[in-house]
Amino acid sequence: MTTSRTTPRSPRTAVVVGAGMVGLATAWHLQRRGVEVTVLDREGVAAGSSWGNAGWLTPGMAMPLADPTLWTYAPKALLDPAAPLHVPARLDPRLWSFLARFATHATQRAWDRAMAALTPIDRLALDAFDELAAHGVAARTTPGPFMIGFEHEKQAAPFLHEIAQVEAAGQVVPLRRIDRPDGAAPLPGPTHPDAGRAPGASDAVGRPAQLTDRVRAVYALEGQRFIEPGPYVGALGDAVRARGGRIVTGATVTGLRAQEGRGVQVLVDGQDPVVADVAVLATGAWLPGLAEPLGVRTLVQAGRGYSFTVKTDLPVEQPIYLPSRRVACTPYQGRFRIAGTMEFRGPDEPFQPRRIDAILASVRDLFQGVDLDDRHDEWVGSRPVTPDGLPLVGATRAPGVYVAGGHGMWGMVLGPATGRLLAEQIVTGTVPQEIRAFDPLR
Repeated sequence: MTTSRTTPRSPRTAVVVGAGMVGLATAWHLQRRGVEVTVLDREGVAAGSSWGNAGWLTPGMAMPLADPTLWTYAPKALLDPAAPLHVPARLDPRLWSFLARFATHATQRAWDRAMAALTPIDRLALDAFDELAAHGVAARTTPGPFMIGFEHEKQAAPFLHEIAQVEAAGQVVPLRRIDRPDGAAPLPGPTHPDAGRAPGASDAVGRPAQLTDRVRAVYALEGQRFIEPGPYVGALGDAVRARGGRIVTGATVTGLRAQEGRGVQVLVDGQDPVVADVAVLATGAWLPGLAEPLGVRTLVQAGRGYSFTVKTDLPVEQPIYLPSRRVACTPYQGRFRIAGTMEFRGPDEPFQPRRIDAILASVRDLFQGVDLDDRHDEWVGSRPVTPDGLPLVGATRAPGVYVAGGHGMWGMVLGPATGRLLAEQIVTGTVPQEIRAFDPLR
């Protein structure tokens, strides 16, 4: 561990700005350490990207977004308005500055470096959910397996390579083939001798009924879990309240004033300032507006994802992932949530129906018994993406002010571990090794 830049002695009070998974997990862990917490949010609990995402708790897939394939995939995507990656054609210097920096990290060397930095917190991720469950968070996580489908064997090669790289960095990610390309009996055993088996894994896992025969290669990814994200984050908010925490909604934070030894004033539009010993900014894709004046200069771009739920003829038991189409699907309250796309727009820009159309066009020939025209809960949410693929977690230049964000696609799975580690830094004044690479002032 290293010493933090700001080392308040036993802070008694904290304000957390943001009531998503990351913010509420940080509040919960501060409470466990005896800190009185107030959470502020402009909308409400799980109102942002914590609500409509796929709810995947997949540390085995929590890897840097920029990789060497970007150089072959991105140029084609820029010319295809229906591609999973979408960048609007506009003159936006900030966006193009982000994309340029993002592209510089699309090398194998940069990917390896970022993966090495993510692996320590990836390995803590699921234990952090177990800790929440053991201490009063009344929501459950559901084990996989996750069904990974490809139209042909060659298409599977990049995904298998990624999983092998994640394992080389220090995780165990059990992955096994469950059917043959010709639809014959499942192949037994893991894909490689050291894959291992996840606790509770079953050899009886079969091909999902929702996949058409165009999906000719299916794998089972074990050792991961999923949640219904909105209800789960709501339960986490209830647990914060049950411990005496205040969650104030309709609170738009406009700035912060911090003075060494005198606490932090959090300025709220139309309301009196909220004063506490420390403050944490966990505002996702909106982080730059508050954090840049505090020395956090790493660009954070909204990578917007879309989702909707549909009815299925048969119940869906496990999540389904179609990597070549960049579509992630999850059972959700008796329906089937389909999520996809990475759209680089501003977080407050209007919903773009064409992105839903693009998802539908990409999966119609791969699903059966799925009523894609009976759509509910159409949604867009903004993932906070950094150019180097690493979160921003730790102290700012302002005394007593911290940030927790920039997790990209992995805020749900890494949120509880982030909250635990940041709370440790805030209370003890030391930076845990697992988040040293996430320094917001890097």
